[in-house]
Amino acid sequence: MIDREHDLPVTKQAAVVGIARSTVYYLPRPVSASDLALMRRIDELHLEFPFAGSRMLRRLLASEGSPVGRRHVKTLMQRMGVEALYRKPRTTKPEPGHKIYPYLLRGMEITRPNQVWAMDITYIPMAKGFVYLAVVLDWATRRVLSWRVSITMEAAFCVETLEDALARHGRPEIFNTDQGSQFTGAAFTGVLAAHDIKISMDGKGAWRDNVFVERLWRSVKYEEVYLRAYDSVSDARQSIGRYLDLYNRRRPHSSLDGMTPDQAYFGNETLLPIRLAA
Repeated sequence: MIDREHDLPVTKQAAVVGIARSTVYYLPRPVSASDLALMRRIDELHLEFPFAGSRMLRRLLASEGSPVGRRHVKTLMQRMGVEALYRKPRTTKPEPGHKIYPYLLRGMEITRPNQVWAMDITYIPMAKGFVYLAVVLDWATRRVLSWRVSITMEAAFCVETLEDALARHGRPEIFNTDQGSQFTGAAFTGVLAAHDIKISMDGKGAWRDNVFVERLWRSVKYEEVYLRAYDSVSDARQSIGRYLDLYNRRRPHSSLDGMTPDQAYFGNETLLPIRLAA
C-alpha cells in the first residue's frame, strides 16, 4: 500500500490512503525471550481454556513451574489482544467516536457462498518475536478468501486484506467483524460502503457472533503455528500461506458434509444451512 520508492513522499501517501504516519514509521519494541515464551504459552492456554482471565492463567502458569505476577500476565494478554471469552476474546478495541454497527446475523440462515463474510485478527508467535494474522472468511463454506501477516494491528493491513478479497471474489451481502478500531474506522467501513455491503458487528461479550473465525484460529494454531518456530516475518508469511492453501484445497470439514472449503465455495452442491440463534 505504501511505496517507499515512489516520488510522492511517504507522509503524503499515508494521507491519501487514510493511515497514520506513525503506522508507516512504526518500529516494534523488543520483547525479552522470557516474555516471548510466556506469550506463546498464554496463547496455547487461551485456546485450551478460553474462559480463563489473567488470574486463572497466572495460576495455570504457576502450576507448570512458571511463577509470574497477575499484572504481568494481564499486560502480556493486552499486548497479544487476548481476553477471556466471557468478555469476548479480541485483538482489537473500539475507538471513541467511531460508529458501531448493529449485529445483523441474529436468527439468520446462511446457506450459500458470499452471503456473509467475516474478518478477524489473531496473534502469531515466532521463534523471536510475533506477528498478527488477519483473514477474510466466507461463513457458509469456511473458505479463507484473503489473508495478510503484519507486525502491527493498524487498520492499513486490514483494509488491504479486505480489498484483496473483494478484487478476487466480488462482494458479499453482509460483512461481519468485531468492534475493533481497525474495523470501525472510516478507512475500513468506507470500502464496505463503497461496494454497497451491509456492515455487521459482534455484540460486546458475544464471542459466538464470529464463531467460525474462532474455529479457524484453533485449526491454524494447532495444525500449523504451534508446530513451527518461524525465524522471520517472511518465514511466517510463507509457511502460514502454505497451510491456508492446504486448508482451502485439501482439508475436509464434517460440517460441509466432507467437502473442502474450495469444493463448497466453487461447487454447485447444496450446503448444510447454518442457523444462527435468534
